[in-house]
Amino acid sequence: MKRLVCLSVAIYGILFFSSGAGMNVPDNANDIEPLTVGQSAPEFTVYKTDGQPYLFDPESLEKPVALITYRGGWCPYCNLHLNELRDAEPRLLEMGFEVIFLSTDRPEILYTSLSKETSDINYTLLSDSKMDASKALGIAFHIDESDYERMKSHGIDLEKSTGETHHLLPVPAVFIVNTRGMIQFAYTNADYRVRLEAEPVLTAAQSILD
Repeated sequence: MKRLVCLSVAIYGILFFSSGAGMNVPDNANDIEPLTVGQSAPEFTVYKTDGQPYLFDPESLEKPVALITYRGGWCPYCNLHLNELRDAEPRLLEMGFEVIFLSTDRPEILYTSLSKETSDINYTLLSDSKMDASKALGIAFHIDESDYERMKSHGIDLEKSTGETHHLLPVPAVFIVNTRGMIQFAYTNADYRVRLEAEPVLTAAQSILD
């Protein structure tokens, strides 16, 4: 019986850590370990603009999903990227994809936090302010106190924009998930200034349909 209990604990530990639920969040964007092609997408809960939960369940997808993460409406590089993907989104919808954008902004400021040039987009924006999705995807990292204070000196207060005190950010990423919940394409870059352009996103999306 003792051996059986120990074995059960060991198996549970493997499943716990491999799922991302118990993994430590790194202190540097270069040290993230994102999920990649061939792995199952994780289940996670994010939030709509009215604060209602939205469950991403990879086992019950009716459409393939283009999942795009960004840091927040306060980030000029994120606004540029959202603008660049403006033409790609309707094409992805025509191809039969569901397109989801995840932001660290708390639900009520998902749209109002965007720049004036980006504020008229029709994207489905969801709040990952608690960073549950980013941690499950393996793209979350912790910023230290000096970086947090430096951002505040430039008018960016993560505690205010997220409504949380975790001081976490995601590495911007693009994941394409098929209807079986498997990741078919994954792109991350620790340099938040470098983003995947619209055409490679469309090419990657088309490749899983061919």
